[in-house]
Amino acid sequence: MANKLLEVKNLKQYFGSPSNPIKAVDGISFDVYEGETLGLVGESGSGKSTTGRSIIRLYDITDGEIIFKGKNINAVKSRKELKEFNREMQMIFQDPYASLNPRMTAGEIISEGFEIHGLYKNKKERQERIGTLLEAVGLNKEHANRYAHEFSGGQRQRIGIARALSLNPSFIIADEPISALDVSIQAQVVNLLKKLQRERNLTYLFIAHDLSMVKYISDRIAVMYHGKIVELGDADEIYNNPIHPYTKSLLSAVPHPDPLSERQRVRIPYEHEVVDGTASVHEVAPKHYVYGTDAQIAKWK
Repeated sequence: MANKLLEVKNLKQYFGSPSNPIKAVDGISFDVYEGETLGLVGESGSGKSTTGRSIIRLYDITDGEIIFKGKNINAVKSRKELKEFNREMQMIFQDPYASLNPRMTAGEIISEGFEIHGLYKNKKERQERIGTLLEAVGLNKEHANRYAHEFSGGQRQRIGIARALSLNPSFIIADEPISALDVSIQAQVVNLLKKLQRERNLTYLFIAHDLSMVKYISDRIAVMYHGKIVELGDADEIYNNPIHPYTKSLLSAVPHPDPLSERQRVRIPYEHEVVDGTASVHEVAPKHYVYGTDAQIAKWK
């Protein structure tokens, strides 16, 4: 068993007024182990991206604990410790068009972190590092002097990946990194992420709504609905033996590449049940967890 790199305990992220809060993330708990990819899936508005942004401290959390490498990062106040944390955890953003500064060259975008953390102060050494990072993500050293508008969407996302790698992090949150890209480019970017993971021993939280792509890259999958994790388990177990009706509904929406089986595919609508009793997390099989009441779990199994 690998070491726990990240522990999320009863995370809550509410917005709006205290009297009428919007519960974007409502008391979720999960662990991420070194070297693995945890896929976080759900429809738009389920709380996936908010979870990622809360973990990396783009939001001040409402309640709960986020423990990274044994340290509660929400208790970290000193500037030095915050800088260390920021080097260890990086993010790849969803929109490669909005997340790159159009007034900066690719080299300047990648080297921003060097400025903040005081790294590679020698100009030649810095240029070599930028070139190495560009080549690592499938671009050329010469691309360092081009501006963002001169790149395609796929190339821009590769620059975003190079920027995330620039400080040698151990953990990367990929927030729907392929949803804004053409289908033909999506597989290239996901394969690049898998290659980088092997070479650099990276750990990913991969946020997406496409279950077929999530299964391809993830070791385990967590399914979110309305701020709750409703099912969590190994990727094959979730895919082949879904328990929660919402997971079954999501899987039924995955298109099949074969036209004959696609024609026979039955889509399962999901209607949220309002039931009596207290819902909690149940282990329905080894390392396979489902959120629901005792009566619901018995019925779904």
